[in-house]
Amino acid sequence: MGSIPREIGFLHSLQILDIGNNFISGVIPSTIFNIFSLRAILLNNNSLDGTLPMEMCNNRLKLQVLDLSRNQLSGQLPTSLHKCTQLQALWMSINDFTGSMPMGISNLTKLKELALCRNKMTGKIPPSVVNMSNLEGIDIGDNNIHGSIPQELGQLLNLIFLSTAINNLGGAPPHSIFNISTLETLSLSRNHFFGNLPSTIGLWLPNLKYFYLPENRFSGPIPCPISNASKLTDIHLNENFFNGSLPMTLGNLQHLQDLRLPFNNLTNDQSVPEIDFLSSLTNCKLLKVLVIEGNPLNGILPKFWGNLSISLQQFYADSSGIRGMIPSEIGNLSNLVLLELGGEIPTGGPFANFTPESFSQNDALCGAPQFHVKACKSHRKSGRIQIVLKLIVPSVVSLVLVGVALLIWWLQFRNKNKQIPIQVDPPISITHRRISYHEILYATNHFSEGNLIGKGSIGTVYKGTFSDGMIAAVKVFDLELQRAFTSFDAECEVIRNIRHRNLVKIISSCSNLDFKALVLEYMPKGNLENWLYSHNYFLNIVERLGIMIDVASALEYLHRGSSTSVVHCDLKPSNILLDEDMVAHVTDFGIAKLLVENKSITHTKTLGTIGYMAPEYGSAGIVSIVGDVYSYGILQLKTFTRKKPTDDLFVGEVSLKSWVSESFPSAVMDVVDANLVSGEEENFTALQKILPSIFKLALECTSQLPEERINMDDALVRLKKFKTIVLENLMGS
Repeated sequence: MGSIPREIGFLHSLQILDIGNNFISGVIPSTIFNIFSLRAILLNNNSLDGTLPMEMCNNRLKLQVLDLSRNQLSGQLPTSLHKCTQLQALWMSINDFTGSMPMGISNLTKLKELALCRNKMTGKIPPSVVNMSNLEGIDIGDNNIHGSIPQELGQLLNLIFLSTAINNLGGAPPHSIFNISTLETLSLSRNHFFGNLPSTIGLWLPNLKYFYLPENRFSGPIPCPISNASKLTDIHLNENFFNGSLPMTLGNLQHLQDLRLPFNNLTNDQSVPEIDFLSSLTNCKLLKVLVIEGNPLNGILPKFWGNLSISLQQFYADSSGIRGMIPSEIGNLSNLVLLELGGEIPTGGPFANFTPESFSQNDALCGAPQFHVKACKSHRKSGRIQIVLKLIVPSVVSLVLVGVALLIWWLQFRNKNKQIPIQVDPPISITHRRISYHEILYATNHFSEGNLIGKGSIGTVYKGTFSDGMIAAVKVFDLELQRAFTSFDAECEVIRNIRHRNLVKIISSCSNLDFKALVLEYMPKGNLENWLYSHNYFLNIVERLGIMIDVASALEYLHRGSSTSVVHCDLKPSNILLDEDMVAHVTDFGIAKLLVENKSITHTKTLGTIGYMAPEYGSAGIVSIVGDVYSYGILQLKTFTRKKPTDDLFVGEVSLKSWVSESFPSAVMDVVDANLVSGEEENFTALQKILPSIFKLALECTSQLPEERINMDDALVRLKKFKTIVLENLMGS
């Protein structure tokens, strides 16, 4: 917590400075770089900001590892970096650095790892990078770097990892980079590269495992020698202009797990039986994902392909031209969870064990109702019906077209002399990115436990990492609960009409008969509940006040931001999420209510969380904006006492509110969170001055009578004043 003191520069014998993952904020003091004994500086995953000292390196510094990744650092990289000649690892990823690579960086001849990804850097890749001959890893992805890849890059013969993904690079990549025999990962994704792959690809890449080229403009055939890279596990060539036949040599890759070739112009090899490419993949016993949709394959799925015990989990071939019925033998693929293919789903054999999720969002499939797909059309039409259709339908269509034309002419004639009314456009709605179920499935690793963020009363929230690098929270509703449908609709209705910096933003929604989910802005610091009760985290007085100000700002907007007020109805710490900068965001509008203009209350049978509900809400179901004010007051009491409203201490007539009220104002230090008063003396002094005011405001919010409660506008003004007083006391101590 806090910032890095300048006095740290007096620790002249310090060799390793490791204060990563500690939520430290502020700027990096230049005095750190005067500790000439330092071998490693690890400040990663904090909230550090500002720019780096331009003269932070000098020839006396023996620094070998510098890790500043995952902060909010900005500005250009220091020009003096080239003086840190002993550097072996330079990690600057996930910041806001701008500008190009500093001149002279190629002097770092001992550097092994260079990570600059996910910044805002520009410029070109300097050819002098070849001087860093010991480089094993280069990651400059997700920037705005332009130009081309210099031919000299292929001379880095120790390179294991190379990623230039998500930039503005173009041209034909030099063939030299396909000859680096040590490469294990090569990612050129989402640039503007074009040209053919070298015919010798694979011959000089014996260690290549991960090969990513999607969303470029590569063309020509996929060279057959690619199979010589026998360790390949992932091949992503999607959304390019590759043509020619699918190389059957891919079936020789026994370690292959993920093969994605969609949306190219790949065809079948005409010299072999139809769709024999799939037959060749039966040797790929580890294959989990196969995507070939969007290619003009025009074949028939071989029956025997389904008899083999491969580990396929996802198969996408819709719109590929593969036709005919799905062979029942494919049901022997016991690990298959997603199938996107055209044709009729068999009903017998192993297909009886398939779930609707295996065929979700696949319009090209038809079959029995239990699979939740469309019914198959009957092909048995009598000859007479076919003749009638051929003769009558064209005539009917012609008559309808003539009738429509006459109707349009008559309407125009009738309104010719009438004044045209002014059209009032509806309010502009925020358009959201469209995300499919398949994308969500990929992003959450099939809703794995490792991606689980939390579980609620109506669903589960997962962390999702999407193909474009976006990280989001995916809230999946439990449709076995009837109220989940209502909750999903309510949340969509509320969120689509509101937008505020202290409300969790909606990115997209995904909804069909069997699946409903919201894709929301990801909050990496979790929720307030975890911060209050975790032994690993601590919130000081300033941070707690900042969070309460953020929540109050959100409520002020919801209550007064438009003619339609929104009542959250379930304000509690688990619904307060924190972003990378510890800014609070209110979430979960599943039971929220919209109040139209001039209507301040409504009634509902839906209840919020016990302990936070206003008395009139719990007893009579009366919903109003002052009900949210009551919940806010309880939230504030909990935040500064670290006591839950349902704590065992509160039984009978004793409640969190009454417990604090009895101690107010003279003994508030007895009820405040002990973690707050165990700090330094200046913090204790600031607490003594401000806590009575904080608790007084919370008690005003929780008045028994709704009309006596303070409104959020006034509460927000007072909270900001409290924070100013605290900061002045801390700085003056």
